[in-house]
Amino acid sequence: MKSVIRLALVDPNDASRNTLKPLLLGIDAVWLEAECSRYEFFPDVLKQTQPDIALVAIDSSPQSGLEVVAHIHQNYPSCQILVLSSSQEGTLILQAMRNGAKEFLSSPLKLDDFLAALERIRLVMGKAQGDGQVRASQVISVAGVSGGIGCTSLAINLGCCLAQHPGRSVSIIDLDLALGDADVWLDIIPDYTIQDVAENITRLDYSLLRRSLTKHECGAFLLPRPVEMEEKTHIGADEMRRMIALLKATFTHLVIDLSKSYGALDQAAMAASDVILIVTQLDLPSLRNANRLMQYFKRQTGLFEKVKIVVNRMGLEDSSISLSKALEVLGHDVFAQIPNEYGTMVEARNNGIPLISQAPKSRLTKSIIQLARNLDQATEAEDALEEKKPTRKGLFSFLGAGGK
Repeated sequence: MKSVIRLALVDPNDASRNTLKPLLLGIDAVWLEAECSRYEFFPDVLKQTQPDIALVAIDSSPQSGLEVVAHIHQNYPSCQILVLSSSQEGTLILQAMRNGAKEFLSSPLKLDDFLAALERIRLVMGKAQGDGQVRASQVISVAGVSGGIGCTSLAINLGCCLAQHPGRSVSIIDLDLALGDADVWLDIIPDYTIQDVAENITRLDYSLLRRSLTKHECGAFLLPRPVEMEEKTHIGADEMRRMIALLKATFTHLVIDLSKSYGALDQAAMAASDVILIVTQLDLPSLRNANRLMQYFKRQTGLFEKVKIVVNRMGLEDSSISLSKALEVLGHDVFAQIPNEYGTMVEARNNGIPLISQAPKSRLTKSIIQLARNLDQATEAEDALEEKKPTRKGLFSFLGAGGK
């Protein structure tokens, strides 16, 4: 679970400050604690608000802006400083860093640049707190070793189980652009799909992406595949990474149902993931493909370490391969076992109702709930912090004595 980062902004330029505010207010992970229009008043703002981050726009007066950066660094060492400027002059960047800035961002500020900087700041803050944890979203990719293995059913129900916790916000992404059926599992007729995101990728921002999601009554949001086959549009790896970065800014968990092509889009999703669930069964074709995938992941930098094996439909009558034999073939521990309750799963799918609502007491549902618990990286302390989070944005407006 990610905690909210409190931010204070100083920018004497009304136009650029008024452009920055909606961007910052649109990110749930950021609390805009204060805004200020005068460099000389900003130290007083920091003294009163004690924010985690100070965002200093220096275009109005680079010298004055850099002086306030140095003052913040000296007097508020726990406050992380981000400098914003339209200039990319090397000496200016160097001086900002020497004065104590942690990041130097280009103006006008791009959302994905800010989100990337925010992730780096989270890491610094986590280490400073001594817990070594990054307060960030958890991205889970669910990968099937073949069609019909139960990949989508697990992805959907895992997302719905995660969404039951009051401190969680979950988004599910269907990456099978041709034949994905995540919307069927949730009985959703979406107003927007990933197609709409693709068509507007050059001007994609948080608000547009959020409108493209459809919320299910269980609490999870869905970004479904295109409605019509003709609408299948290419989305590149860069666009995929940007979508994930935007979603991570407001959701605590992203569950991505990969396609079976393992193409560039799936590769980008797995690279951005914290966990890759490989879903298999105890039959020869499934284990053969699982082994091929494991060998492939070993050859890819940074992927194999994320892999966790999930054996689906345990207890299937026609399965002649034991779990111990499967472990020998895979050379990897099994992270979770999902029991075979095919009738229960089919009924839930046909009704378009998640297992958590359709069959909450079944062994199948309980196993997925346990999987969600095992995957959830949040701590009780973070949960308590989220519960104390105010219900709306607080804005301490400091525009100088009596205004501007």
